Amino acid sequence: MNRKPIITCAVTGSGDTAGKHPDLPKSPEEIATAAIEAAKAGAAIAHIHVREPETGKPCRDVDLYREVVARVRDSATDVIINLTTGMGGDLYLGPDDDPLQFAGNTDCVGQLERMAHVEALLPEICSLDCGSFNYMGQNYVYVSTQTMLELGARRLQEIGVKPELEVFDVGHIWFAKHMIEQGLIDSPPLFQVCLGIPWGAPAKPGVFQTMVNELPESCNWGGFAIGAMEMPMVAQSMLLGGNVRVGLEDNLYLEKGVLASNAQLVDRARTIIEALGASVQTPAEARVNLGLKSP
Repeated sequence: MNRKPIITCAVTGSGDTAGKHPDLPKSPEEIATAAIEAAKAGAAIAHIHVREPETGKPCRDVDLYREVVARVRDSATDVIINLTTGMGGDLYLGPDDDPLQFAGNTDCVGQLERMAHVEALLPEICSLDCGSFNYMGQNYVYVSTQTMLELGARRLQEIGVKPELEVFDVGHIWFAKHMIEQGLIDSPPLFQVCLGIPWGAPAKPGVFQTMVNELPESCNWGGFAIGAMEMPMVAQSMLLGGNVRVGLEDNLYLEKGVLASNAQLVDRARTIIEALGASVQTPAEARVNLGLKSP
């Protein structure tokens, strides 16, 4: 059991959730405020996407990231910034008789373009999705190839940003360990076990245990599940020895029918952690344990 876990708050994500939650953070100011409020509630890490302020659609605009990061860094609240690099991997194939006629909502670019905002802003952490997989929707594949990931990992080493190795299935862990063996990931590696995202690993206790069993020794890791399994997996991740993640990227509700804020979700996770006899890490403690360079 992890008696001093780190809480990560994923504050807005890239899912089609803007129309489902009236207070979902969309503008840079709202996203930064949500990250700061989550930190005050007990989150050591804020995992950040950006959205088009007017529509709420996810995007990769470097200037939007720049404004969010500046607002968080200029605040009086300490929090570790973790920027996504997952945007730019969406491939929508055409019909069966013409699959290379990609649909208009395809947004598939190279790894270095996916990391342009990381290059510009140098957060302490950024995510790195460790493999391709079928995703929700017909003919939709999230693309993250071996070449892309090796190129991205090498560049992150050069600029001194810690990759959070997001793994959505057991094969992704296998590949992440390959990158570690190739010397592309600095010690200690950081993993995030992602559960319940169709069509990756389901959010089941036995599946979670299996994935944890495959993680390399001496790594740092956390885990989460989306939807109604978010809080149950806070407890299981702790019991298995890991850190935890909550936030509106993963789940919109505090309880059935009651929409949540990011700070409320962090507070609920902290309540679970403390009820199990543990306490949460501060950003300063997390930096030491994760082997992060000074911000």
